[in-house]
Amino acid sequence: MKHFYIVSNSHKDKGFRLRDRICRYLTERGAVCVTYEETETPPSGTECVITLGGDGTLLRTVRRYADLGLSYVGINTGTIGYLTEGDPANAETILNALLSDEFLREKRMMIYGRILRNGKAISRHRALNDVTVGRSVPMKMASLRVSVNGQLLKDYRCDGLIAATPTGSTAYNFSAGGPIVEPTAQLFLLTPLAAHSLNSRTLVLSPTDRLQIEIIPPSAGNEGKEGYLIYFDGEKPEELLIGDILEITRATTYINILKLSERSFVETLRSKLSE
Repeated sequence: MKHFYIVSNSHKDKGFRLRDRICRYLTERGAVCVTYEETETPPSGTECVITLGGDGTLLRTVRRYADLGLSYVGINTGTIGYLTEGDPANAETILNALLSDEFLREKRMMIYGRILRNGKAISRHRALNDVTVGRSVPMKMASLRVSVNGQLLKDYRCDGLIAATPTGSTAYNFSAGGPIVEPTAQLFLLTPLAAHSLNSRTLVLSPTDRLQIEIIPPSAGNEGKEGYLIYFDGEKPEELLIGDILEITRATTYINILKLSERSFVETLRSKLSE
């Protein structure tokens, strides 16, 4: 690889010192390095997007450029950084691997969500990790009706629902007690948050399934407190109303995450999630 585009989180890369160090290292070795501050869209010919930050930085970047068919690698300057490949201490090792084409591309599925209001789509988004629906009023249960392929599954009373990809299985889904899935698998998960039920477990869905989550009227005594929010990859939420339907399917877009080490999925789990 010789053409790189860098997106750096200014809150975690003070003064863009790491970004500038990486650009200098790449250009000194004959590569082309363009930054987000120079142009908000990767120029033609870009082969790899390098993100400097945590998982959130990588997720935002992936969603922004998902249609461009690029490959992504993250250098972690945040906390866990599960999706990232390394940290500033081994940045040169990562860059040398990219320059020498010593990596594997992992094809990751995304999910596509659209919000239907009165039968019309009012919003559409994709997510690499997850889509979460919950109440905007603290300590109030959500009332959510779930259907799969047009057939009613269950009415949930819970704090919310998470629809997660295999990549996102180690994120909010994991914290909520959902299963961990090998990241290149083709499926998605539906995990309830603090469900008021004895038999609410994660539902594993086929990538060809169509999931619908409808906001239904609240239980008695909660009228007038119907605020709901939806998050795509934890980004700025959108407000939902009673009667709105969130429809989730597999996105047609796939993302290439570059793996530079020979560390297995199991080894990554042990090192990142065992603390």
